[in-house]
Amino acid sequence: MLKRRKHLLIAIKYFRFQNAEEGRHAFPGLTVMENLEMGAFLKKNREENQANLKKVFSRFPRLEERKNQDAATLSGGEQQMLAMGRALMSTPKLLLLDEPSMGLAPIFIQEIFDIIQDIQKQGITVLLIEQNANKVLAISDRGYVLETGKIVLSGTGKELASSEEVRKAYLGG
Repeated sequence: MLKRRKHLLIAIKYFRFQNAEEGRHAFPGLTVMENLEMGAFLKKNREENQANLKKVFSRFPRLEERKNQDAATLSGGEQQMLAMGRALMSTPKLLLLDEPSMGLAPIFIQEIFDIIQDIQKQGITVLLIEQNANKVLAISDRGYVLETGKIVLSGTGKELASSEEVRKAYLGG
């Protein structure tokens, strides 16, 4: 297990990828601000960290409002924002998002997908695992449909959204 973690840290540091996992995983007992600072633990440049914090707060104003609040007391949508913000603190080139809309109220789902689009526009590649096929295909450059761990369909988001097979199986139509 230790060996695997070492490789993950090397990948984060040198390849600049970051992950916001399903379930959000805020650090218990830490404030929102402390959780965000944990995302920059490998970054030593204080000015860059402050600039990244400003970017996170501009994307997620609720986090700035709650920066001194215990992260465990945030709503599900706010915890998802915190997980994404913490990941963005490391200035990743690749952001892995696992089920970012899971368990969220519809208003938060739209907000999360709007933020994902904004992140894409900033030049960060987003690898998104998501069950909400309508939402994810609407913003995807490329998509892959997996069944039992194997790719069964692939194409652009538009191609997959208009595919009869995808519509019947995943889009309710």
